[in-house]
Amino acid sequence: MMKEILILGAGYGGLTTALTLQRNLSYNEAKITLVNKHDYHYITTHLHQPAAGTVNPSKIKINLNELINMEKINFVKAEVKELPIHEKKVILHNGDILTYDILVVSLGSDVETFGIEGLKEYAFSIRSINSVQMIRHHIEKIFADYKATNEQKLDEGELTFIVGGAGFTGIEFVGELADRIPQLIKTYDIDPNNVRIINIEAAPNALPGFDPKLVDYAVETLKNKGVEFKINTPIKACTKNSVILANGEEIKSKTIVWTGGVRGSEIIETMGIETIRSRVKVDSFLRAPGFQDVFVIGDNSIVFNEEGKPYPPTAQIATQQGEHVGKQIMSFVRNEEMELTPFVFHFKGTVASLGKGEAIGRIGNWKLAGYTAAVMKNIIDNRYLYSIGGLPLVLKKGKILG
Repeated sequence: MMKEILILGAGYGGLTTALTLQRNLSYNEAKITLVNKHDYHYITTHLHQPAAGTVNPSKIKINLNELINMEKINFVKAEVKELPIHEKKVILHNGDILTYDILVVSLGSDVETFGIEGLKEYAFSIRSINSVQMIRHHIEKIFADYKATNEQKLDEGELTFIVGGAGFTGIEFVGELADRIPQLIKTYDIDPNNVRIINIEAAPNALPGFDPKLVDYAVETLKNKGVEFKINTPIKACTKNSVILANGEEIKSKTIVWTGGVRGSEIIETMGIETIRSRVKVDSFLRAPGFQDVFVIGDNSIVFNEEGKPYPPTAQIATQQGEHVGKQIMSFVRNEEMELTPFVFHFKGTVASLGKGEAIGRIGNWKLAGYTAAVMKNIIDNRYLYSIGGLPLVLKKGKILG
């Protein structure tokens, strides 16, 4: 009897797992099912671009039927409701129940609010195609409405754009927003002195953990584009028209975009096992503790480095986890048992965009800044596109992501 492999989520980890199996298993070796709430995969690391309006959302979206061989993999467009893994089943929102021999959980993330009052109710977040479309339309509407009223509303923060969090997503978003704002100013004939972009970060530095000299370069580059920074300044609360900082300062704004953190999907809490911020502390083989048939990867997993510190959840580690799990499952399908090898993360470098033609990064021992770093980011993006869809996908999407 063919083994049933069930993969939940078509983000970086889940998709890479599915594609690894698709490339290496023949049609009759296993029954593979991929469940995802959308019929597309999107390039999460580029959500900041359509959010700012510098790229159309469709350009970072890839239909799964372009990537998945539907004769090898059964795709189910559905949303997962519960994961009672002690009963070896998955419950979908439509009431369907799926069973498995091997389960791969890669359901992505939810926004982490850190208990900040009003954040969930009043702030936008960059987390999906739908969410970035909302941000883009909101920003354009703010400019249009401001022009239509022909009034000065600086005391109401009408044209003040606040970005909470100066990590990767926050820095990349303000870089794109700083490129987009001049276009909107020109379109609606607005005095640029009336527009503010403010990046607020609770940590002592922007881009925590990044090389200090590269961080300085990034901050100066963005300041020259008009971005204001409030570092080492936690947000205490959000209201409909402002943010209140821990020092008591209130900044009026009708546009607050939160990029300050994520946690695992809340669905992980239904697994009936111990979790930390909706993430599972997996074993060295990426399995849920106590389960030989359940792998947990991507934003849903916690993996520790040699120093005992957790790796940050990134696309890079998720894709490596997906490939690793795919190879483990292949051994199970063909040999009736897992040929388990511990997962080892190989850090290949990281690059953060600062807007068009600007970036910072570290590749091996090289520290890059400016146009050179931007070119390297484009190479990294194209490498991922090639890994999932070959040259045709690079030719179709690669230039857009440059």
